[in-house]
Formats: sequence, C-alpha cells, structure tokens
Amino acid sequence: MASTRVSCGIEYSNVYELNDCLQESSRAGYDFISVPVAHPRFKREHIHGKAKKRTGAFTRSDLLLSSSEWNSLIVGRLSQVHILNLEASNQSLRLNSEEIINQELIFAAHLGLPAITFSLSTDRCANIARLIHNRTIQGVCYQIWVRVPLQAPEEVASQYRSDKEESEDGFAIDTWNWWNKFHSICDIERKICLALEISPNLPDQNVIDRWMGEPIKCAVLPTSIWLTNKKGYPVLSCAHQRLIKSLFKLHAQFIISGPLRHQHYKLYQQYLDHIIRMQQEMDPLTDFARGYEDYLQCPLQPLMDNLESQTYEVFEKDPVKYSQYEKAIHLAIIDKIPEEEKETKEIVLMVVGAGRGPLVRRALSSAKAAQRKIKVYAVEKNPNAVVTLQAQQDEDWGEQVTVVSCDMRDWDAPEKADILVSELLGSFGDNELSPECLDGAQKFLKDDGISIPSSYTSFLCPLQSPKLYNEIRHSREKDKHIYAHFETPYVVYLHNKKELAPTQPLFTFSHPNRDKVIDNRRYKALQFQISTDNVVHGFGGYFEAVLYKDVTLSIKPETHSKGMFSWFPILFPVRDPFPVRAGELVEVHFWRCTTKKNVWYEWCVTSPIVGSVHNPNGRAYTIGL
Repeated sequence: MASTRVSCGIEYSNVYELNDCLQESSRAGYDFISVPVAHPRFKREHIHGKAKKRTGAFTRSDLLLSSSEWNSLIVGRLSQVHILNLEASNQSLRLNSEEIINQELIFAAHLGLPAITFSLSTDRCANIARLIHNRTIQGVCYQIWVRVPLQAPEEVASQYRSDKEESEDGFAIDTWNWWNKFHSICDIERKICLALEISPNLPDQNVIDRWMGEPIKCAVLPTSIWLTNKKGYPVLSCAHQRLIKSLFKLHAQFIISGPLRHQHYKLYQQYLDHIIRMQQEMDPLTDFARGYEDYLQCPLQPLMDNLESQTYEVFEKDPVKYSQYEKAIHLAIIDKIPEEEKETKEIVLMVVGAGRGPLVRRALSSAKAAQRKIKVYAVEKNPNAVVTLQAQQDEDWGEQVTVVSCDMRDWDAPEKADILVSELLGSFGDNELSPECLDGAQKFLKDDGISIPSSYTSFLCPLQSPKLYNEIRHSREKDKHIYAHFETPYVVYLHNKKELAPTQPLFTFSHPNRDKVIDNRRYKALQFQISTDNVVHGFGGYFEAVLYKDVTLSIKPETHSKGMFSWFPILFPVRDPFPVRAGELVEVHFWRCTTKKNVWYEWCVTSPIVGSVHNPNGRAYTIGL
C-alpha cells in the first residue's frame, strides 16, 4: 500500500511529567499519547462544597508544550467518574459533573487538542450526548472519540456461564446499541466518532462487520488481548490480526492501553507495524480507489456531455474490463465464421460509442487471434475522440476500419452488422442510457446479429453508513431544491459501510430488443430481511452484465470481477435514516421513468416505516437524452 505505517498512541492513566511521557513514547515509536485533561483525583466542586472556594489552576499549564505539540501529540481524556455522574438522579451531583465536563471541554479547545475521548459504559447516555453535542456544534477544533467496548464486560462474562440466554442481569448486551443511541441523540454529528475497544474474545463476524460501517477513528488495544510467543514477544491471535487489518483499511488509529505485560511498550507498536506491512495488496481496484474511499461523485453523462481525454485514459487502463470484452468478441467472431469458411467469409463488426478506440483495438486483436476476416465501423459522437480514432486509422488500422463521426441513433449505416459492440454501461447498468442508445442503434444489426453486451441487470441492497450520510447531508447547494442532495444518486467507492442484506436484482435489459413496442420504463418493489439491529442510510446499486455466452462483468459484491475498476457502485440516499430490528423486512420501491428528453429514477421506502418518494418528476436529478 502507498502508506503502510500504522498511526499508534499510548494511553497513560496519569502523567507526572508530560514532557517525559512524550519523549518516552516517541522513543518507543508512538505518534501521540492519551492523557487526562485534569488529574482524576483532583476534586472540583462548582455547586457547593469546600472545594468550590479553592483557588488555583484545576490542571497543568498550556506553557508546558508548544501549540503545535498540543495540536498533534496529545489526545485528552475526560474525567470518567463525572461522565458517569451526568446521568445521576441527584441534581446537585449531575449539575456539578456538567460544570466539570464543560470546564474540561472548554480547556481542551483552548489547548487546540486534536481529539477528546471518554468511555461509554451504558445505554443511559441522553444527558451525556446532549452535553457533548451542544459543545461540539458550537464549533470546537477537536473530534470527540467515544470509547465503546466491542463486547460489554457482562457479555464477556456470560461466555463462561452454562446458561447463555438473555437475562435481567445484563448478560446479553449489544454495545452497538449504546453507540447507536448516543450517536443518534447527537444527530450523527460528523465530529463525533467511534473509538472501538477491542476485547480478548471476539464476537461473531457479522457483529464485527456491523461495527465496520461506523465512523471508527480509533481502536483501543488493551494489553490484556495480547498473547506471548515462544520468544517472549507480544503477538495477536489470527482473528485479532484480521480485525486490525480491517480497521487499518478504514484509516483507524490505534491506542495501546493497560499495564505493561511484556518487556517494553515499543514491542506492541512494532508488531502492529509488522502485520500491516505483511498485508500489502496488489489488487488493482484497491490501488486505483485509494483516496476515493467514500468520496461522492456525480455519475457521468457521456450521452449528454463529451468526455475529456483524461477520463478516457483512466478507464482504458482497466486490466479486466477489456480483457473480458476481447474474450466475448473472440467467441462471437468464431461463432459467426466457422473454421471451414474463415478464408472466404468476412463479417461486419460495429463499435458504437467507440471513444478513443480501445474496443476497436480489441476487436482487431480478436480477429487476428481467431484468424478471421472482419470489417470494423467505429461510431463515435464526441468530435474530440473522433480525432484520436482518425489518427489511429491513418497510422495503424487502414481501410479495415471506418471511422464514423455521428450519434449512433442518427447514423444511416451503409450495411448491417453481424456483431454490435458497445461499452455504454454505468454503475447501475442502465444509468448511462445504454438501453436507449442500443435500441436506437439496433436498426443496423442483422436479424441474427450478436450484441455485446447481450444483457445487464441492476442490483440493490440496503446500506448502513453514517459517514456517507454525513457527506451527503453537508453537500447541500443553495440554488437547488432543499432535498436535492438526498434525491441525487452518487457514484462512490463504498468503503466505510455495511451491507445489511444480500443484493437483489432490480431491472434487466436485453439486446437486441425485439419487442414490438420498446418501453424502457421499469418498476419493482424489493424486500430485504435484516439479520441484525441496524440503521438504513441508503441503498447501494450495482450491476452484472453478460457480454456473450459465459463472459461476464460484475461490480456486485458477491460476484465482483476481481481487479476491475472502471465502475464504482452507485448510492441512492434516504432522506431520513431509519432503524431496523433483526428479522424485520425493508421494502423499497424503485421506478425508472422516461420522457423524450430525460430519464430518471424515483425511490420510496414503505417498510418498516413509510417514507415519501425521492426525486419525484426528476426534480433533483435527471439523465439527459
């Protein structure tokens, strides 16, 4: 990977000399330290009591470090006992704790700390969430890292009981619900993030996967989860290693906490660095998508807009897409020209939407490998790309290729094609108007002609991703409808998310389309059964295409063509995220609407809650014909 160094900090329960701790941690290879904002045992009283009149500072001076050091090397920790007291029924105790926590939050802003952390140990958190959220939306510089255990201590203890059933004493606790309640009360504020505390015994993978959809900024690794190898060095179990690697992919930082159980703290950091370096991936998709994780992009509209040279260049580098196209073209050519006719027969192959010619080159290469004769037409509406095609015709292709500068729907072909090849697919299959284009072009395909692709199907699944929801929520534009940002599909490399159910097929288009009346409008309702308690923030869209026979392309999670990066998934947001319980059905209705000028999608959730239709009449987003 481009950057394989893990960002790691060390937690001090208390600090005597701050500079000494920083030097010690730096020598051990750590990037930052986590320390209390105020001494845990320093009594402060703001409502009444002897300490109320005490003079002097409540914590150490900001002059101990430079501003840049406070800004980058220190993560502050709030007084945990007062966090717990925020939910106390005793008003005096609660109000005093509110004053103390506010005092620490204000001082943390004064220091310019990058992050503040505290532990959430119960689902009774309404007052904690209110206080933290109110302070955050006032405009603080730091992030809030809410420390939540992967498993509650009671749940860990229950693993040693013979009776594992739910009980009133809290032996079946889902800590995700603690976090979800807190985050929801805080309106999913983007500055409030998750610090996941890893437990010695990991839960089932589906429980871990649900956490992977949350905004994890940090993972706390207690020294109690580490094992000792034969040489006396700290190591992690295979399951913990896999979890660390997953967290690293989400760009999480790590904090080592707890008493030293091995020779030196530096050994923990060195081991984390080691397992991260060992996981380097050579997957072209991962390499290509780096930096684009969860980055919202408007879908391309190549029919309405002429693509730029750089865009063509990026997609032409795909190592999988054009290889699959070449296989499909090769099979189609052989089927059209039997072995006994290869010396006498020549077929016509048309590439519609030829771009800068990658499919033309693959067609010529396929014909050469099959030792068959073909005549190629390269049809392209973008006049700039036609320049590139004509240059290649003059320099390389010669009379074997005819370049046509025209919209395929308007072209009057001099002859009919045996094979029609196109690459008009979008992230949702039909969202770049491949059906409309190919329906218009099929008039110059012979009755027994072959279309590549022959069919494609869009797929949907519900997604959990507070991060993506926040990205959409903060992308509102002043001159557009108030709901426009939630009614626009986005192309996005889905990263910090969780699929809540297997994908299901939505719309299918086949070519050539021999229907007497061609109608590309579609409607379908899908039902997804949810396996665990969660929140739906939107729907992920994918496609699967059959190029020819058994040659396929797919960006569907279950069948993704490994290494292909030409398409990222498409995201359909929901305006109001809604909670779902295990076993519930999520029902969503989807429409593909068309007029003579535009195509657009509308969608609506009707279970377990009933929502309004998104993008009615294409008010926020349309695709131009």
